[in-house]
Amino acid sequence: MDVVRRVRRFLLGLAGVTLGVSLGAEEILKLPIGDPARRDREVPVVLDAITDTSSGALLTPADLPGKLADVRLVLVGEEHIGMDFHRAQKRVIEALDRSGRRVMIGLEMYPYPEQKWLDDWTDGKVSEEAFLDSWYRNWGYNWLYYRDIFLYARDHRLRMFAVNAPPSIVGKVRQKGFESLTPEEAAHIPKQIDTKSPDHLRLFKASFDEEASFHMGGSDAQWQAMLNAQCTWDATMAWNAVAPLAKDPDPKAVMVVLAGMGHVQYGLGIERQAKQWYAGRIASVIPVAVEDEKKGPVKSVQASYANFVWGVPGEVGSLYPDLGLANHVRPDQRLEVLDVEKETPASAAGFQVGDLLLTMDGVDLANRETLARLVAAKRWGDAAAFTVKRGEETVPLSVVFRRVVKEKKDEKARAESPPPSPKT
Repeated sequence: MDVVRRVRRFLLGLAGVTLGVSLGAEEILKLPIGDPARRDREVPVVLDAITDTSSGALLTPADLPGKLADVRLVLVGEEHIGMDFHRAQKRVIEALDRSGRRVMIGLEMYPYPEQKWLDDWTDGKVSEEAFLDSWYRNWGYNWLYYRDIFLYARDHRLRMFAVNAPPSIVGKVRQKGFESLTPEEAAHIPKQIDTKSPDHLRLFKASFDEEASFHMGGSDAQWQAMLNAQCTWDATMAWNAVAPLAKDPDPKAVMVVLAGMGHVQYGLGIERQAKQWYAGRIASVIPVAVEDEKKGPVKSVQASYANFVWGVPGEVGSLYPDLGLANHVRPDQRLEVLDVEKETPASAAGFQVGDLLLTMDGVDLANRETLARLVAAKRWGDAAAFTVKRGEETVPLSVVFRRVVKEKKDEKARAESPPPSPKT
């Protein structure tokens, strides 16, 4: 999933509205923001190498523990449906574990009230099948992207920590502001949340590109409301990741937080918030695909993008099927379609904004967990039968899970431009 789709779903999930305006976005990998010592230069991205952005040196995974010897908080970014991103995350955890450090794992995927599920998992008290009830209730992405990390944590008894905020609290911050929270709601998030970084706002806006096909007003107040929600996530994850370190007397213990790239890029998300309460050194590792499906080869990034960038293969689409629509739960508990992304199985099948999802393959779609589980069981090339309520009608829709190969911009331009005139 590209950055635009990720941001689209973020906003739709918070706002419950259709969004979009075409923005002249900047290249998100090459913004002159973040650490002043690194923001004005670039470093190479090399497939299967880790670039130390402080020096430009190329490292192996075995070199990382030495570079992180004095770091107790490590942030590893991900593209949620990028399998090689998760493989890199696992290798960071393995390298630190094998170096003799006691590794803890912080997870964006779980809001902190769900901690018991992670304790039961690492203690071997819950089966994988039973654990998936909590997984799909809290995280809509396919379990198989993350399974190897969770198995390693369980098998090596690495503690896992739920660090995120309850989604309803973040949604209320986005829609009504911090002042709207009751004392009970406000207790779920830190008292200090920094929402005033111009660099962070610039990064956030850069997540929208000129091809964004959704509608939003774009006023300063609207941008700030969305940034407030993002900062609430960042600060809560930072607070809940730092708390176990503060209680742990082992100077070699390290918290490795796995979170979407938008929470890690340029040190402006979790890292910036964590510095309000944590004085130790923080390091970030972000995998970067060496081939962008729209723009072609990626050869370099801004040195301030992360402390370490790990070159991974470019992917054509996602490894596991994605339906390609955003939905929300209505007061009557039905799932209503908020957005249908272009060039996806949902758009090809004819889903429309406002459709109520009734069944998939004959199973009642009573909640998001059921939909996520059913889609996760599919593989590319499979089909599914849906029924939706559209107005007063019940409409059958047939979905075929097929990927779309997208042309790169330069190839498309060459194909559409007229041939050169023959020389005379």
